[in-house]
Amino acid sequence: MEYSTIYDMHTHSLHSFDGNDSCETLCVSALEQGAAGIAITDHCDIDGMDMDIDRLCTNQLNELAECVNKFSPKLDVLKGIEIGQGIYRKKETEYLFNKYPYDFVLGSLHNLENMEDFYFLNYKDYDVYELLGRYFDGLLELSEWGTFDSLAHLTYPLRYIIARDKINVDLSRFDEVIDSIFEALIKNDKALEINTSGLFMEMKDTLPNVSYVKRFKELGGKYITVGSDSHYADKVLRGIETGYGLARAAGFDSVTIFKEHNPILIKI
Repeated sequence: MEYSTIYDMHTHSLHSFDGNDSCETLCVSALEQGAAGIAITDHCDIDGMDMDIDRLCTNQLNELAECVNKFSPKLDVLKGIEIGQGIYRKKETEYLFNKYPYDFVLGSLHNLENMEDFYFLNYKDYDVYELLGRYFDGLLELSEWGTFDSLAHLTYPLRYIIARDKINVDLSRFDEVIDSIFEALIKNDKALEINTSGLFMEMKDTLPNVSYVKRFKELGGKYITVGSDSHYADKVLRGIETGYGLARAAGFDSVTIFKEHNPILIKI
């Protein structure tokens, strides 16, 4: 590997509704590839009608504790979770954040309120710019609220609008609100994620791309996390070195990991 200290800060195990492998299997994959650490950040789409926070967190944290004991000190296993749509269930999100001993919380928005995940939408039935306007407004609310550590995949809907459905989007229309999102992250000492999953989709780019990471840096951003968003053990670390290089190109000399919600800088 080009970089000596690699962490994948966004992965999913069987505790995610769309996960495929155990936490232990993800850890083995990371260790075999020479990673220094991994954050297992299972989905908690908190606005789901059948979401049982206590069951999910208890089961996942029990397995993560076993992994911490088994793989330390060879692999740094960070206890993480991805809270989706927290702004629609603020009371429940704050309950989870304060009760359970996570190292690292990703904040994300996979759908608009009372709508399906962006994955399932037929964009021919919608005004794409209206959807994106509501999406970025939601991310701004989430960033101003700040009940997370790193903002996940800023440009998430582009996976499906551009990469899958081949609909061209002029994202510059949203530069003002995106600047406001970055300013809120910076004010609240939160990180921005470089999500490398898009490198392996037809968009062939990170979420967000390097121009937005540079803009975050220009505005005073300090913390960048890099994650593969892997849902399979054999995809752990995929694209992470590219993400590290992108962070460096954007002006960052460190990436960030979190332990007990405290940012720790790792030199690139």
